[in-house]
Amino acid sequence: MTRRSQSPSPGRPPGFIYHKNRRGILRRGQSLIFHCDDVPLPKLAEKYGTPLYVYSASMIRERYVTFDDAFREIPHTICYSVKANSNLSILRLLARHGCGFDVVSGGELERVLAADRKAARRVVFSGVGKTREEMNAALKAGILLFNVESESELWVLAECAARLRTQAPLALRVNPDVAAETHPYISTGLHKHKFGVPIRNARALYAQASGAKSLRVAGVSVHIGSQITDVAPFGEALARVAELVRDLRADGHTIEYIDAGGGLGIAYEKPDPNGFSKDVTDYARALAEPLRGLGVHLLLEPGRSIVGPAGALITSVVYRKANDGKRFLVVDAAMNDMIRPALYSAYHEIVPVLLGENDGKPELVDVVGPVCESGDFFARDRELPPVEEAALLAILDAGAYGMALASNYNTRPRPTEVMVSGKSVKVIRRRERVSDLMRPEV
Repeated sequence: MTRRSQSPSPGRPPGFIYHKNRRGILRRGQSLIFHCDDVPLPKLAEKYGTPLYVYSASMIRERYVTFDDAFREIPHTICYSVKANSNLSILRLLARHGCGFDVVSGGELERVLAADRKAARRVVFSGVGKTREEMNAALKAGILLFNVESESELWVLAECAARLRTQAPLALRVNPDVAAETHPYISTGLHKHKFGVPIRNARALYAQASGAKSLRVAGVSVHIGSQITDVAPFGEALARVAELVRDLRADGHTIEYIDAGGGLGIAYEKPDPNGFSKDVTDYARALAEPLRGLGVHLLLEPGRSIVGPAGALITSVVYRKANDGKRFLVVDAAMNDMIRPALYSAYHEIVPVLLGENDGKPELVDVVGPVCESGDFFARDRELPPVEEAALLAILDAGAYGMALASNYNTRPRPTEVMVSGKSVKVIRRRERVSDLMRPEV
């Protein structure tokens, strides 16, 4: 199916936008130059090379504040999902605004502590396979909450806490068996998924947990999946959790927290200029209604919705190629730099960094990388303005699950990452060298 580029979509958030070029060496007949905040992307590409990840600090701040403000009527803590993008500078930026963090590994916990050790008390630890070493580290750091996902994990946590002579605050992650329309790889709320415990078994497990001196029952957790754009399943899941909370309190448990997880999606294809604010408001309303009168502290785990549109992957066209009329743009970024299109057939808007007044008729192309796999593509049958070899393209909405999922496949060093704030530019991760990749090998 043909995909059309609108260069970029009119509803795109303002962190990445075209500005008219009125002067300077970059003009050369071009009328529009793509910017991150106030910085032209060609200057960044010239200085730091490509592929290059670029993030807008102002957009990350703005989206966090929008999220926080939408829940102002409810006691809450936003626990940014570190797996979406774990760069230390992004974690520090959010920590300075009082953000909490959702981690799913000991390594992510170490990143949060490196960014701001005091943030430990705002950390929730999720994931189905926590090891003893990870639990011990989290207990010593004094995190807010463990989201426990199985009976076996419950007793391992009790053992770790007992050895450290402390109490582990916990919530059981319950599986509400609520279906959400999303990719099957990122749906988590059905009984067939590996996550959580069946909600019907929760009361018995809470009763067992309350009998362990080293455990402190503190909440209930739920998460039904990612990239969900219909808020109704969130409300349905929270209604089932609210019913469970009432039963647990009747059983004598103190339930302080409900962790609603994350999963709120973003509009990759057709962004609306007012869409994010409206979506978050609708999301807040869907969660608030079932919780009315419960008097709980709500924990939220957004990731993609905060950092996704705040990042772009800048890449250079290495070759133009045609096979029996099929046209390709071979770029220097690849599936190892951003795997979402190859993994999920995910759509990302792609735009030329320089746009001319008379660029000619759009053409139908595949945008592909140099990795030796047919699945190494960013777009198929995409309609784009004609671009020549050495031209720059921006792959948008790459702030979440871009660099976080990057690899060194084909012994390809991972890209530089830069953060832009207004006119200021900061390198937040240097480009790897092949020597960096070989250094740990014996």
